[in-house]
Amino acid sequence: MTTKELQEQWQKEKSRWRHVKLLFEIASARIEERRVSKFVMYQVVIVQTGSFDSDKAVVDRRYSDFERLHKALLKRFGPELEDVAFPRKRLTGNLSAETICERRLELRDYLRLLYAVRAVRRSREFVDFLTRPELREAFGCLRAGQYARALDVLGRVVPLQEKLTAHCQTATVPALCATLVCLRDLERPAEAFAVGERALQRLRARESHRYYAPLLDAMVRLAYALGKDFASLQGQLDDSQLRRPTHRGFTLKELTVREYLS
Repeated sequence: MTTKELQEQWQKEKSRWRHVKLLFEIASARIEERRVSKFVMYQVVIVQTGSFDSDKAVVDRRYSDFERLHKALLKRFGPELEDVAFPRKRLTGNLSAETICERRLELRDYLRLLYAVRAVRRSREFVDFLTRPELREAFGCLRAGQYARALDVLGRVVPLQEKLTAHCQTATVPALCATLVCLRDLERPAEAFAVGERALQRLRARESHRYYAPLLDAMVRLAYALGKDFASLQGQLDDSQLRRPTHRGFTLKELTVREYLS
């Protein structure tokens, strides 16, 4: 894909992302037991409003996860959250059906109120709450060589991450590059190349980004293997290396396996 084509594609993508609005529901709740403790797991469903959303996201979170989010947000956005009520724990009856039902509605309203605050919905704390556990799982599978499992998790979390970070397109680059690595190592080069093009669109020739050169190098190799014209990609890589000469850097795979280690 030429630079001009990348720019045209970026304009189309930017126009689509500008109108993303999300709706939150707590679809269900269940009691889980781990050794000496019991807790409630809430199933959070996130859908894009205004059109049919084939990529609706479903994540499971405990009450304690919501509680940690609230404390982190209060620390950073205290005054802006004065009108956002967080459902407190009760002294007794937290596992009763009535309490769980009430809390489902309260947590749903809580997420909707948070999302209504522009600074909060764009914050790392909010985005991490909805995506980080799944991303950690996916990158852990990648490090273990469990590419099919990693790809399955990435396929579910990346669409949500894209919607949550429409204001910062480079945020999805590590996950997209991890998807490329999985597809490539599963011998699905055409799909890997397509995902790589999406990652390049988000970088928009940001040569200083740590993923820029490793991604271009991987794309050149994929294009060659697929019999595609790789002259434009090779030219971009050569120009980048001339302007920013470095010693041998990480390959794309070496870079991705270093993500989400903690």
